[in-house]
Amino acid sequence: MVTRRKFIFNGGLAALGTALSLTTNAFSKTLMSDSPKFISKRPPLNQRKFVSEAVEKTILTIKKKISDPEIAWIFENCFPNTLDTTIKHYSLKGKPDTFVITGDIDAMWLRDSSAQVWPYIPLVNQDKNLSLLIAGVINRQTKCVLIDPYANAFNYGTELSAEHTKDTTEMKPGVFERKFEVDSLCYVIRLAHEYWKVSGNIEPFDADWIKAMKLIVQTFKEQQRKTDAIPYSFRRQGDSPNDTAQGRGFGNPVRPIGLICSVFRPSDDGTLFPFLIPSNYFAVVSLRQLAEMSTKILNDVSFSNECNALADEINTALEKYAIVEHFEFGKVFAYEIDGYGSVLHMDDANVPSLISLPYIAGVNPDNEVYKNTRKMVLSSFNPYYAQGKYSGVGGPHTGNEMIWPLSYIMRAMTSKDINEIRYCLQMIKETHADTGFIHESFFRNNPKQYTRDWFAWANTIFGELIVKLVDKQQI
Repeated sequence: MVTRRKFIFNGGLAALGTALSLTTNAFSKTLMSDSPKFISKRPPLNQRKFVSEAVEKTILTIKKKISDPEIAWIFENCFPNTLDTTIKHYSLKGKPDTFVITGDIDAMWLRDSSAQVWPYIPLVNQDKNLSLLIAGVINRQTKCVLIDPYANAFNYGTELSAEHTKDTTEMKPGVFERKFEVDSLCYVIRLAHEYWKVSGNIEPFDADWIKAMKLIVQTFKEQQRKTDAIPYSFRRQGDSPNDTAQGRGFGNPVRPIGLICSVFRPSDDGTLFPFLIPSNYFAVVSLRQLAEMSTKILNDVSFSNECNALADEINTALEKYAIVEHFEFGKVFAYEIDGYGSVLHMDDANVPSLISLPYIAGVNPDNEVYKNTRKMVLSSFNPYYAQGKYSGVGGPHTGNEMIWPLSYIMRAMTSKDINEIRYCLQMIKETHADTGFIHESFFRNNPKQYTRDWFAWANTIFGELIVKLVDKQQI
């Protein structure tokens, strides 16, 4: 079975180019790659899982505004990749039901599925079927949370994954993997809130959805660890210590300070110190979004107050404990803490990350602490900033010699510096190994050595980046 840790090596040549020569708002000159033509890598029309007229029009519109043919080609391949290849869209009991796989793993991650369809939300009012598809993702995620709010990934049916049945945890029918990650539940709220704000459609927010949202808040409170009763543990046998939870399956000890424990990171790696700071910032925003929905859709002031109170408590703890002194960069955001004084200085390319805080949690990019943190993350003081022929952020999931293109995408997404944005786009051009797609990670000295041929989250978020840059006239 394919897993997220299995390396997939490809024999294509890296598309190496020279630096881009750009005007402030557009590419003024483009150097062609070694490939004579940029032929679409999309599946034939009759093999695509879902076709959206609004998405197809967007692809044509955006491509016309990109002078660089290679970037335009990668965009055309990547932006619709989720719809082209990962969708199972049906109706279940009269409601839309959409199952979204990650790509080369036939399971639905709460985080990935939210991020994969996120860039299509601005188009829902132009395409009713697309709107129903995303409503179906919300309905499916509601079903998943009700199965188990501690699980991160789910199967389409009620089967259990043969790969993970030996995990020491309470596996339930339909669960693919049961790693508790705070961000998974935040992404569920984020998707629902944005869909509602753009479409105005409240049909997905029924009694089951309300029950799931209350279960999310309950789970967050349980994982504040204010009592000795901890209703979740996870252990896995294997070669990688990152694949299991420390502290006999409960995570390493914490002192209750108001933050939420995330036993695993967005990479699906175990945390060292369970108070994962980026995920807690994400939780504050998500809880405030849920409070707004509770008031305006459900007319449930009591639940809204509960969400806001929890958000306030987490935010107060972040203000007190998340900002720490770094001996080289001054005040920075910690990556993980335990409430006892232990601090982990690093960043991981998976989102939420420290560098993604403006994108995922509304942190001001001009905040001095964030700017100091960004400098630290993009330096040798971050143990997972790989340096070689190419340099970039990776993470423990694939090792400290592997760079994640997602880090270039998020770096550009959170930057106001046109030169930094150009650099990130050039790195994407040079490291896709002539495939026209974004991979999970690649070896710092050889982009031909990469993991995951088919990683829809990275593909689609690259498309999201390009749409953003075109809209802001930065490409």
